[in-house]
Amino acid sequence: MTPFAPLTLLLVAALSGAAAAKGLPPGFVRLSEAAPTIQQDIRYAGANNFMGRPAPGYRAPQCWLRREAALALAEVQDELKAKGQSLVVFDCYRPKRAVEGFYRWSLDPKDQTSKASSYPDIDKSRLFALGYIARQSTHSTGLAVDLAVESEDFGTPFDFFDPRSHTASSAISSQAAENRRALVAIMQRHGFENLAEEWWHFSFRVAAPAKSFDAEIK
Repeated sequence: MTPFAPLTLLLVAALSGAAAAKGLPPGFVRLSEAAPTIQQDIRYAGANNFMGRPAPGYRAPQCWLRREAALALAEVQDELKAKGQSLVVFDCYRPKRAVEGFYRWSLDPKDQTSKASSYPDIDKSRLFALGYIARQSTHSTGLAVDLAVESEDFGTPFDFFDPRSHTASSAISSQAAENRRALVAIMQRHGFENLAEEWWHFSFRVAAPAKSFDAEIK
């Protein structure tokens, strides 16, 4: 993880002040302003997700992050751009109401809209017990991000509830496994830790406890 340049810090400080005026939680910035070349495919703002509909609190397909995480992600993007690659983010800050919405969805056995694409080999009633759905999320702090490298094969889609989505799964191709290792390595260099059960999920390391928020994304 490299130190942030003074000019970059000044830029992000300015963005943070502007963000507060736009209704973002304190200390947050829009990724489109901090790292505009990162592609955004915010799945929970639409129907292309495991629920098959927009999640509560997602009124716009935008990535919000704590400024420390956004800065670090911009550094990852710079490193990838030098190799002709780019990040694509699927989810960033997640309102607490969305997390609760996921839990309520997991308790509804009648809603099987996305079973074939998201959890074909697991009974929906077991998703919470197996840890695929949780009552709390680091995403609500603005320090977690779900992402991939654009156009690379990672063995499973984003939010695929299956052991094959575990980062170190051996049930994927050698190329997909190498792509996962490379993604973890570059993210670690810039201060992010991977969740072993989800190859796409990374949390930015900070020393102090982080507060969760419920502001709507708009």
